[in-house]
Amino acid sequence: MKFLASLALAGSLLTAAAPAAVAQTKATSPYHTRFAVDGPIVLGLGAASAFGLYRVQQKSGLSDAEAAALRKEDVPAFDRFSAGWYSDNWQTASDLLCYPTLVIAPGLLALNDDVRGRYGQILGLYVQTMLASDALFTTSVGNIYRYRPYLYGTEGGGGRTGKIATNSFFAGHTAHTATATFFAAKVLHDFNPGYEGEGLVWGAAAVVPAAVAYSRIKAGKHFLSDNIVGYAVGATMGIVVPQLHKEAGRAGVSLVPMQGLNVNGYAYSGFVLSKQL
Repeated sequence: MKFLASLALAGSLLTAAAPAAVAQTKATSPYHTRFAVDGPIVLGLGAASAFGLYRVQQKSGLSDAEAAALRKEDVPAFDRFSAGWYSDNWQTASDLLCYPTLVIAPGLLALNDDVRGRYGQILGLYVQTMLASDALFTTSVGNIYRYRPYLYGTEGGGGRTGKIATNSFFAGHTAHTATATFFAAKVLHDFNPGYEGEGLVWGAAAVVPAAVAYSRIKAGKHFLSDNIVGYAVGATMGIVVPQLHKEAGRAGVSLVPMQGLNVNGYAYSGFVLSKQL
């Protein structure tokens, strides 16, 4: 995805600028980020994504004879119902659902006062999260040959024998959309735990990538199992990456001084571990 390359570049700049933004606001953040740590992580994930894209370019497509020899019966029963489907309209619909969401989901976070105060940090974290999903996606499609559903029918135009026809596993549109929506829901929760309407936000975060998955199946681009894996990868990265950056002080432990009398009546002093909620 060329869009992700631009997103990564912009995010790297935002990550670098995050400390300055933090210095200008008193907003507290549930996350701990350091450019010295997160910068190399972003670069590493970007390199992994780029290598995956390189592997995609090295793949070979199908010959006309190989494409003609494909049979629906060779598709696992779980996925067979969509073998042969193809639709340009549904492909367009999936693009219109996916690509704007990658911008809108993090953009809506700026409407929240608490998040807006640390928006530079959040955008840097968003790029890292998206690159984590993208690295898994490109590595997968770059090394796994699975034919797209439309190859089992008669439609698909010039895309029937190109290398892109082997990129069915797993569903990138679904994975990237789920990453964006679940990341937004997770961040909003961490800044405002238990806020009114939180259930609706998580519901929307789940529904949008599901709609993308449905449109990719109807378009003949991916099987159901491709979308299930893509959804799981995206949702997991959208939640796990921010969670790994949670500020330990928000729910960690600290030493608290204690004084008193022991069982023998002697005075004592010392420290105990106290959990901070």
